[in-house]
Amino acid sequence: MSRPALKTFKQKALKRPGVQKSYVELAPAYELRRKLVSLRQNSGLTQEEVAEKLHTNKSNISRLESVNSTISPKLSTITDYAEAIGYDIKIDFVPKKTGHK
Repeated sequence: MSRPALKTFKQKALKRPGVQKSYVELAPAYELRRKLVSLRQNSGLTQEEVAEKLHTNKSNISRLESVNSTISPKLSTITDYAEAIGYDIKIDFVPKKTGHK
């Protein structure tokens, strides 16, 4: 028996009670971590090189970038990381899609 495609699995999972809510709540954390990895790679840096610039261990950079991490990094950590890879950060707020004002 073959496994369902990720897209099919996701569509079915999001129909289950509570899954959609959790998915939406976790989305910003996953997006942040994906962005960190992408920007670091685009900068041509390894986790080891970023760790060296930040005077920390590679394992801390790995944990920061991991979508499975349970830590919630401080804004100062994200700022230091961005500076180490040659970026500034910009925080933006967007209106909720539910129409709250």
